[in-house]
Amino acid sequence: MELGTRNPEHDHILAKLRQFCAFQERCIHDVEEKLKEWKVGHKHVEKIIEQLIKEDYLNEERFARSFAGGKFRINHWGKTKIIYELEKRQVPDLIIQIGLEEIDEEEYTETLKEIMERKNREIRETDPIKRKQKLIAFGIQKGYHYGLVRQVLTGMKIE
Repeated sequence: MELGTRNPEHDHILAKLRQFCAFQERCIHDVEEKLKEWKVGHKHVEKIIEQLIKEDYLNEERFARSFAGGKFRINHWGKTKIIYELEKRQVPDLIIQIGLEEIDEEEYTETLKEIMERKNREIRETDPIKRKQKLIAFGIQKGYHYGLVRQVLTGMKIE
C-alpha cells in the first residue's frame, strides 16, 4: 500500500491518526504504538509518520513543550519526572531540553514550596525527623531534585 495512491484502508488509518493527533499533542512514539496496536505493517509506519509530520499533526518539539508545561502546571511534576517520562516516549534529549524551557525557574521553586507546605499540613507524623523524611520522599517522588527539596525544606517551619 503506497502513500499517495487511493487506498481506502490507508486513508481510513490516516484519518483516524489525524483525529488522534488533533485531540491532544502526540509524539512519534505514541503514534508508533497506536499503529502497532492496529497491526499496521512496519513498512507503512514510517511513511504514515512522515505524512503526519508533513501535515504538522506531529511535532516533537511542540509535544515536549506541551507535555512539560502541562505536567508541571497541572500535576506539579518536577523536571526529573518529566524528563523520565519524555525519555520513556523516546523524545530526543535536545527536544526534552527545549520542552523544559516552558518551566519558569521561579515558578518551579514556588510550586515546590506550595506542594510541600500542603503536604506538611496533611502529614500526621509528630516526630520532626520522620516528618522531614516524609517530605523529602514526597518531593523526590514528585520529580524534584534532592538539593532543591532540601533547600525548600530548610525554609519551612516543621512542627
